[in-house]
Amino acid sequence: MSTGNDSILDAYLYETNTLLEQLDSIVLASEEKDTFSEEDINTIFRIMHTIKGSSAMMEYRSIMTIAHRAEDLFSIIRDKSMDIVPEANRPELFELLFQTIDFFRQEIDHIENGQPLTENIDSLLQKVNTLIQQIQNTGAPQPPSPGQAGAVAQDQPTEYPDFPYALQIFFDEGCGMENARAFMLVNAVRDICGEGNFHFSPADISTDPSTAGQIIDSGFMMYFRDAEDRENAVHAVTGAGSVRTYQAFDRPQSSSIPAPAPQALPAEQKVSAPEPPEQKTTANAKPAAPSPSSQSSSDAGAHHRESLISVNLSKLDQLAAVVGEIVITESMVTSSPDLKGLKLDAFTKSARQLRKLTDELQDVSMSLRMVPVSGTFQKMHRIVRDMCKKLGKQVKLTLVGEDTEVDKTIVDSISDPIMHIVRNSMDHGIEETPQDRIDAGKDPVGEIILSARHTGSEVIIEIRDDGQGVNYDAVLNKAIRNGIALPDVEYSHRDILNFLMAPGFSTNTEVTEYSGRGVGMDVVKRNVEDVGGTVVITSDPGRGMTTTLKIPLTMAIMDGMEVSVGSSIFTIPIQNIRQSFKVNDSDLIHDASGGELFKCMGSFYPVIRMRDRYQLEGGCSQISDGILIWLESGELSYCLFVDELLGEQQVVVKPLPSYLSRFNIKQSGIAGCTILGDGNISIILDISNLYTPA
Repeated sequence: MSTGNDSILDAYLYETNTLLEQLDSIVLASEEKDTFSEEDINTIFRIMHTIKGSSAMMEYRSIMTIAHRAEDLFSIIRDKSMDIVPEANRPELFELLFQTIDFFRQEIDHIENGQPLTENIDSLLQKVNTLIQQIQNTGAPQPPSPGQAGAVAQDQPTEYPDFPYALQIFFDEGCGMENARAFMLVNAVRDICGEGNFHFSPADISTDPSTAGQIIDSGFMMYFRDAEDRENAVHAVTGAGSVRTYQAFDRPQSSSIPAPAPQALPAEQKVSAPEPPEQKTTANAKPAAPSPSSQSSSDAGAHHRESLISVNLSKLDQLAAVVGEIVITESMVTSSPDLKGLKLDAFTKSARQLRKLTDELQDVSMSLRMVPVSGTFQKMHRIVRDMCKKLGKQVKLTLVGEDTEVDKTIVDSISDPIMHIVRNSMDHGIEETPQDRIDAGKDPVGEIILSARHTGSEVIIEIRDDGQGVNYDAVLNKAIRNGIALPDVEYSHRDILNFLMAPGFSTNTEVTEYSGRGVGMDVVKRNVEDVGGTVVITSDPGRGMTTTLKIPLTMAIMDGMEVSVGSSIFTIPIQNIRQSFKVNDSDLIHDASGGELFKCMGSFYPVIRMRDRYQLEGGCSQISDGILIWLESGELSYCLFVDELLGEQQVVVKPLPSYLSRFNIKQSGIAGCTILGDGNISIILDISNLYTPA
């Protein structure tokens, strides 16, 4: 596939996914009200129309066909209002829309993975057709209004004498791909009017991209044999995306006299796309001045649209890599050994200014990648809604802190873990029936709270339910049967909860749609750890369970503490360091197996010597010669013995080569590496895997 086609496919996938998210939100909110507002109906119609047209252009027949029939359904509802849908059919309408959204997402997933699209769509198509027939039986829809009252009829020259009824269409300035948009419009009109009943100019829009310039300058012309066909075509034009203005022209068939350029429709008849760029008048189409109220609304919308731009994530990755190299180079210049012993006041002043600018550049480049978690959180509404219907439970989802921003890569990585935890809360946590909750003295409607908040360099995401909590005895017995726990050992509640994150562990005795397949919290734990985060589970039997995800805001740049062991240098994430100590041998005690422990704040923590852990040459052997660092990661806490603290530094995280994965580097406590100012390499430690309790 060519680069041009790749960019078109990327644009199609981005636009369709965005529209499906918008559609999902509208249907969820409308289902709670048991009706669609007029604005929602128009929006859904435009979404289906856009998906139909763009899918036709991409030759995705299954998506186009379903979108076309869904568009027909909402065309009827739009013409007759929501009153045309009997209350008895409304649950069916909402369910059908959710099935349609799921079908679109399934097909998009097939496209993204290079798989063939679904060929047999008869079942879903029949459901849509049946609902359309039921609604039509309550009252026949009227033909759409051409929306041209007050327009000035003028003659327009055309090269099709037998097609005297014309439409001139201008797209939003700067929208791009005008020829492709015209092609989508032609497909939509062809569905309405039939082949051979209209012509269009330029005629080679599907094969010649240069026609986009002609459409920008002179507009896109469509010619119809009958006025009725043109009026029906207006129905497609008003629902198309990125159409700025359109104008109808009538020319007597015997006339060939050129006419002056057409004027655009009055402001109230302008067609706006969901997100068009700034509108400017042209010589070919001059919109009439809008009313003050509509003008201010238009200006506000234009300002909002101009302030946003979509950027390919790979370009942001490239920017982050370049910024990282700049940070490293700046550090290498200012820390050059050639400057040692020299007093260079001007250079020092310039170096400080350079450091300030590089810090600002880092902040800006990182902020470009930050997106709110609201998109991921909002998707959970659909999960809760579907499971409530299938499990017969009554549960509400409460979102807190959904505007919290996290790196885009991390947001994508934690979407599946959050979904799995919410499903667990629905399936395992919330009581089976409302009566069970009433008997337990609870509100019959269960609640799942999904929250996010910042704490310095990381974001805390909590999924909390008010269900029955974890049955510790059941989990322990299942762990013993699975061979991951010993029957004669006494385990703490924290140990038992950790069994839930063992591979293949499930407390369900039967395989259901949502659980019991052995794919459980271990996948959640692994996915979160892959982005440098940790998972902590707490439970209060009878009152609920909380799963906490601690995740770094970004994986690209981090604050670290440089430490040395012999000639080796390591970087410890600042967020994992609680305190450091200078101690003597007498401050340590030994357990029965000979391990060293350090007592701090009434608790004993194991001591790990970096020299022994990695079998390094050199380094301090006497505790009094080095320094002890108290580290914490999730529920894990221990002390690390190193030679010296070299100082805090912001470092650029460099991933290790993929071939090193075969040596189980991740489980050895190594998260990556970074390049220091003097050109040396420092290993970044993974505190959660550096030490494993016996």
